[in-house]
Amino acid sequence: MKVRQLHECTAVVTGSTASIGFEIAAQLAEAGVPRVMLNGREQARCDAAVDRLKARAPDADVRACTADSATHAGARAVIDAAVGAFGAIDILVTSIPGPKNLTPRPFHELDAEELDALVAAHMMSAIYTCQAALPHMIAREGGVIINMSSDAAKIATPGEVVIGASKAGTLMFSRTLALEQSRHGIRVHAITPSIVAGTEAYDRLMEKEFSRKLFKKAEAKAKLGVVTPADIAPLAVFLCSPGAAKMTGQGISVNGGISAA
Repeated sequence: MKVRQLHECTAVVTGSTASIGFEIAAQLAEAGVPRVMLNGREQARCDAAVDRLKARAPDADVRACTADSATHAGARAVIDAAVGAFGAIDILVTSIPGPKNLTPRPFHELDAEELDALVAAHMMSAIYTCQAALPHMIAREGGVIINMSSDAAKIATPGEVVIGASKAGTLMFSRTLALEQSRHGIRVHAITPSIVAGTEAYDRLMEKEFSRKLFKKAEAKAKLGVVTPADIAPLAVFLCSPGAAKMTGQGISVNGGISAA
């Protein structure tokens, strides 16, 4: 097993052109990770994200792969791009958001296409990307994987039947993968936020009456303050660092006190 310092690592962050994914990628680079591969579905957003990250961490080698990591081919393309550019992967963060046109609403209102899109974004993206990355981490005798899940994986939330089920799948996938891969020195965690202000997903939630009412009630319980991406990223950086070398299989909530899930 090899535990690498952050300045020795290469990081891949999916869904990282904005919001949580971008902030984690930026704080990893600011903490000393010298090689970072970003990912998004749109070329223009990828290019803009590279420029923004380089402005925050000028010494980092930052690239981007435009691909949909909620598909098997797209996830593999991201990993292949990182290995092709940097030769290795030490840190993987899966953080793609849900489909842009879908906000929480009652389960019976969803059609088959929407069901497939929700499961692909909220669970299969992590599974596909981890499967593509693991052979490279095993070859290097170590690595860290962080999958973004949600408190909806732990607490039943009306309007998030499929989201909660998918995020619960991501959480158990991460915990079980952690046990399976510990023999290779690979650590796996899930981070489970609740409401995250300052994100595109938050803005979409507040546009629709059903989800706005639901999440405004939850916000009122955040006595420590509503979480932003800047509150989540430091946890990701710590989990990727040698300081967390003996931790694996954790699902950690960052939710401002909304719950103790």
